[in-house]
Amino acid sequence: MYFIICVFAVLIDCIVGDPKKWTHPVIYIGSVISFFERKWNDGSGTRKRINGLLTVFLTVSITTGSVFFIVFLAMKIHLLLWLVVEVFLISLALAQKSLKEAAMLVYDSLEANDLSEARKYLSWIVGRDTNHLDEPEIVRGVIETVSENTSDGVTAPLMYALCFGATGAWCYKAINTLDSMIGYKNERYEDFGYAAAKMDDIANYVPSRISGFFLIVFTKCETAQPIKHRFKYWLSDAKKHPSPNSGYMEAATAIQLGIRLGGLNHYGGVESFRAYMGKPSNTMQKIHIKKAIQHMYVCTWYVVITGGILYGIACTWG
Repeated sequence: MYFIICVFAVLIDCIVGDPKKWTHPVIYIGSVISFFERKWNDGSGTRKRINGLLTVFLTVSITTGSVFFIVFLAMKIHLLLWLVVEVFLISLALAQKSLKEAAMLVYDSLEANDLSEARKYLSWIVGRDTNHLDEPEIVRGVIETVSENTSDGVTAPLMYALCFGATGAWCYKAINTLDSMIGYKNERYEDFGYAAAKMDDIANYVPSRISGFFLIVFTKCETAQPIKHRFKYWLSDAKKHPSPNSGYMEAATAIQLGIRLGGLNHYGGVESFRAYMGKPSNTMQKIHIKKAIQHMYVCTWYVVITGGILYGIACTWG
């Protein structure tokens, strides 16, 4: 049943996206996290880690419990209402259209030769400094963001939805939001956000690797590399990324597009070098932004198709 629900949810998110006049549920999750962070992010390292773990537990519990209650209440009222609620909540947990729109704002600015606007729009979706970037570096920033968030914002919550419905999708979203807000290795969050970062690593471990696999297998490769070589480079390059999961998406994207990702970034004026992934067979161009978006859609639908196949097998055996 969750397979059919997810098909409709993916279609709604792809076509309609998030309701513009509604406050997205992630905002409420962020408010809960901010409340606990203000209350508990103090003291020594050990105390901060315990407080951070408690923040993770309470945020995930509140989010998951709230969604479960809504879904359960809808089921008690009427089956059709339950279906509508499940579809709606799962579609809200996905970010296909919003990710595409954010990337295309940068693309359209580059198409108009307006680097200033492109840098501004890029700054909305990345944490790095953007005011000094030239066109290839702007393109790299967009592609890295789209690639990473294909798993974080689309295929990972979709996989949890296929298994556990809206409750599973929003349990994952709570974990991912925790990581995006407090899972940083800096003085303020290194201890308090430790549990959040580790929990996100665990939650996205399998989805990121499945998504990267689908990207290598099912998207168009812009070079003539045999697939066995691409798999070899994928597994090797993915480990160069500081994140245990993001590298599997970015390395796959770099290999399929025949470009090189990674390199020198600046955060608050401080240099940070990220190891290169992929071989620069092709020059980085703005058209690669559109191709990265296409990768997102391909990966998303192959997750749905795989879920349908597994659902069919389960029904046959059951």
